[in-house]
Amino acid sequence: MKTFKFLPIAVAVATSIASFSALVADDIEALTERIQALEAQSDPDLALKFTGYARYGARYAGGDSELVGIGSTGVAVGRLGNEANGGEFQFTKGFKTDSGMLWDVAIMLDHWESSDWGSEGGANVKKFYASGTNIFESQPGLRIWGGRDFHQRPQQGLNDYMWLAHDGQGAGFDNLDLGGAKFNLAFVGQVSDNGGALGNDNGKYAITSKLHGIDAGIGNLDLYFNYGFASDQAGTALEDENSWVAGAMLGLGSSNKIIAKYADGADNSAFDLAGDKKVMYVSLEGGVNPSENVFVDYLLSYKDISGDDATEQSEYSAIVRPMYNWNSVHSTWLEAGYAMVDQDAGGDQEGWKVTLSQNISMGGLPWSRPMVRFYATFGDVETTDASSVTTNVDTASLGAMFEAWW
Repeated sequence: MKTFKFLPIAVAVATSIASFSALVADDIEALTERIQALEAQSDPDLALKFTGYARYGARYAGGDSELVGIGSTGVAVGRLGNEANGGEFQFTKGFKTDSGMLWDVAIMLDHWESSDWGSEGGANVKKFYASGTNIFESQPGLRIWGGRDFHQRPQQGLNDYMWLAHDGQGAGFDNLDLGGAKFNLAFVGQVSDNGGALGNDNGKYAITSKLHGIDAGIGNLDLYFNYGFASDQAGTALEDENSWVAGAMLGLGSSNKIIAKYADGADNSAFDLAGDKKVMYVSLEGGVNPSENVFVDYLLSYKDISGDDATEQSEYSAIVRPMYNWNSVHSTWLEAGYAMVDQDAGGDQEGWKVTLSQNISMGGLPWSRPMVRFYATFGDVETTDASSVTTNVDTASLGAMFEAWW
């Protein structure tokens, strides 16, 4: 009898379990279809992106100076094993309108131990801007931007030199298609340091322009022209000052290029407003790949500084970096650099550096990152003043660091 009494209950429970299982199956199927639909509609341009560049490590220095520094063209004897710690960290969020316009908002914070790379405040707000593309039907690639940005800072690799630098805040546009070339134009104000690049613009301004993507037959040609000026906010000493900087970059095939620049009242930035100062800079850089495992990068440069408000001098630099990739993980680099500064008033400087680096990276190639390096650096800078008194500053260091861009 007890078996018959419990039978209806068992049937009810079994029916409930079966119904629940069917319901769960239906819910999972619906959820799966919903996820698939969302994935089909997703746009990678709209995702929150984290990008940046960083290098950090420890260096044991046994010489007079931790780094080998000479001249005014970045790290004129080569950057390998001769760099400051720091990084730049950016977050970007994309948006898309029903009409197809693409917008993004980005913020970048940076930190550098060297004031040559950042302000004295350490952590800086280097970027905070909004930009949009596909706004005009006739110019879908035209980018309109406003805010604070890294702006017109073409940079060379082996010497870590920005031969133009106009970081600031303002507005402008990029990639106006003229047919056969594209055009950039912007109005930017230099940002006051104020303990971490956290201030407003300081009264120094620049109109910047770039005509790029010109087919010169042997490679692409980019042309730059920038004009600098000041408002009353910059102070009476600068109210009548102005400057201009013109430059060109010509590609030679796929991996070599010539850079030429001339500035009046400035060096590499129209913000300089440096009075009677004239700077000419030319360089040849690139790389060759003699075999599957061997790469050689090089850079040669010459800079001349003249004018009543300048220390008149000529600067020369040569850097070569042969690299051997053992496999997709391990590589060995040797970088050697020489630089000289010859002052018109008498006196000169000569410097050299050699770095041997053993690397572990994701890919093993020269551009593969992230990379962990173990290196030894040796160098020397000899300075002779106008009265022929000579001093030496030597460098001998061992270090370990990582470098990455993402």
